[in-house]
Amino acid sequence: MSAVWLTEVDDDAAHGGKAAQLGAALRAGLPVPPGFALAHDQVDAIAHVDAHATPDHVTAAFTSLGGPVAVRSSAIGEDGAGASFAGQHATVLGVTCAKTLLAAIRKVRESAHAPSALAYRKRLGLDGMPKMGIVVQRLINADTAGVLFTRNPMSGDDERVIEAAWGLGEIVVAGLVTPDRYRIARDGKILERAAGEKDIAIRMRSDGGTHEATVDHDLVSALCLSDDDLRSLHELALRCEAHASAPQDIEFAFATGRLYLLQRRAITRMA
Repeated sequence: MSAVWLTEVDDDAAHGGKAAQLGAALRAGLPVPPGFALAHDQVDAIAHVDAHATPDHVTAAFTSLGGPVAVRSSAIGEDGAGASFAGQHATVLGVTCAKTLLAAIRKVRESAHAPSALAYRKRLGLDGMPKMGIVVQRLINADTAGVLFTRNPMSGDDERVIEAAWGLGEIVVAGLVTPDRYRIARDGKILERAAGEKDIAIRMRSDGGTHEATVDHDLVSALCLSDDDLRSLHELALRCEAHASAPQDIEFAFATGRLYLLQRRAITRMA
């Protein structure tokens, strides 16, 4: 079995919900970075090969992406209608060579067996051992990034809620800064712009991996998204909802003015 390009992934039982969602989004013309998926049985096999021997088909697919990649979890049952596993599994950013790719795949697989992830499975009543598929995507060197909820998850109101910060979106997901917060009405009217305190940003390293960088003083409390950016996010929310027919939890990035959809999942908890 070979690595499967995301455009061709449609089997969440083999590749996991995240890979299947991204595959469907790509086929719908949404702006998802290119990548490939590994089925859970492939990931198990890779975990037991020699520590310096990345399988040829994985190396070839990785090389064809032409740059640093993000290695993300796509466990069976993850990002479904009833279970997001958000924050439970590892993500490895800035992978630049086949050797570190192999280590990243192993790290993501092992995160499914962490006590917190196993406890989450137990709370959801999921039986059996976890099965971890993996997504490998070209890493977007983001100027700004964050999360977008197409419906307010705290109030249930029919409005977009956006949290964003400088650099890669992991800074928002990990809660390392107070992000900017925005609200947009269903008709596209901007309801709120609230600046956060974004004193650090996660940036790519030239030699691979990422690091925390200090944000220039005049940008710490400056809004990181323009009104044009917010309009682009509103349009993306409309397209994602139309395709998925359900409120969506979206991770996004802007790089050199272009908007990318990095992940999407159904909102699993909402007032």
